[in-house]
Amino acid sequence: MYVGIDVGTSVVKAAAFDSGGRQLAVESRPVELSLHGGFVEQDMDEVYGAVVDVLGKLTGRVPEPVELAGLTGQGDGVWLVDKEGRPVRSALSWMDGRAHQLLDQWLADGTFETVFRRTGGAMFPGSPGPLLAWLDRYDPKSLDAAAAAVYCKDMVFQRLTGAARATTDVSDASMPFLDPRTRSYDNRVVELLGLTRRRRLLPPVGDPITTGETREGLPSGTRISNGPYDLPACALGAGVTEPGDGLLIVGTCLAALVATTELDLTGEPAGLYISTDRHGHRLRAMPAMVGTAALDWVLSTTGVTHAEVDELLASTPPGAHGVRVLPYFAPSGERAPFVEPHLRAELTGVSLETTPADLIRATCEGIGYAARHCLEAAGLTGSLAVCGGGTRSSAWMQLLADVLGRPLRVVEGEVGARGAVLAAAEQYGVSLDAEVWTEPTAVVEPDPGRCAYYSKGFQEHLGRLDVARGRAGR
Repeated sequence: MYVGIDVGTSVVKAAAFDSGGRQLAVESRPVELSLHGGFVEQDMDEVYGAVVDVLGKLTGRVPEPVELAGLTGQGDGVWLVDKEGRPVRSALSWMDGRAHQLLDQWLADGTFETVFRRTGGAMFPGSPGPLLAWLDRYDPKSLDAAAAAVYCKDMVFQRLTGAARATTDVSDASMPFLDPRTRSYDNRVVELLGLTRRRRLLPPVGDPITTGETREGLPSGTRISNGPYDLPACALGAGVTEPGDGLLIVGTCLAALVATTELDLTGEPAGLYISTDRHGHRLRAMPAMVGTAALDWVLSTTGVTHAEVDELLASTPPGAHGVRVLPYFAPSGERAPFVEPHLRAELTGVSLETTPADLIRATCEGIGYAARHCLEAAGLTGSLAVCGGGTRSSAWMQLLADVLGRPLRVVEGEVGARGAVLAAAEQYGVSLDAEVWTEPTAVVEPDPGRCAYYSKGFQEHLGRLDVARGRAGR
């Protein structure tokens, strides 16, 4: 069997697949996030322990030889480790907001835009650049004690394999220090962020991704690869490799990814270019803050359960009787396809006659418009795959197809873990039929009439958004 490990932000998963890509079993374990005053941290030992635990349970359930394993996980954040990969302090999550004042300063003085023009990465508070700069100012002893500032999967890989030093891969390194043309660190960016004396902490970039053999978790000597991180792993697992094809991950946050061979560093700074193992091939990524978290808030506020969503979406027409939602509920604002830390959600057209169904449909439509905005900004021209927790609602998938105006290739299961296995197979020269492994579960066709309605609605959404951004930027 083939094992994919996905070290998520709130859940660690391990999935087993057969040689034809059929998912045999999944084991998962939740991990805690510590949230306090804008700080979001994780206990590295807890995360690593969860990985070992799910691997043990998975191999116990499916007692077949493990041909190879692929590792992926959450990106961004800062995971400070010593020479053995042990934690120096708690990990700073990609959700962390402590560095927002530094980012505000860099937005004002032009540093933010300069970095984007060099690397194609639009920094946000939870990306490594701002977090490392914050640590250098307010917790320098942690940086002094660390051997490397790595990413989640890199810590796990080093400890699973006992590697002598930490490494990362080009996908994780893409934000914000990697020059996408040379595929090496841009020392000028390091200098611009005031981190020259911390340059030693940036781990070597494995290009292609680093491989090794496990010492624990899986049978000793199991071949394993380190990366790519979860967004590009999902693209691989969904079969998104040809230029122009895209993936929409409908999770807590939306992530729009489009495969490309182009590199355009002009235009409004937003999102990032994710380098891949294929030289010259990248993913133009627009990882928005908006996502199912917005719908969860509305469901909680109205007292509606997830099980009722499909029925309620069917009970109110497109346009939700005039209710409109700008679904930017994140307390850190938005980061794609534009950066506006102070943008907040807006509900309009609400009256005493408004029903919970109207609010839910309007929220789903608003999220759909945000997704369309991201995909257009990322350059989508080909087919579109969709994965994530949101795919469990068939009514919402139909609504998304109508709002986006194109068929959706729905890919279910552990898509990131699947992509991690495909990446590992590529490195080890193991022949797996990627087309079979990434076959969609279903294809949702848009309704032409509703597409025309939502095309007009999208333009109205952009107009309302422009006004809201103007207020937020004052």
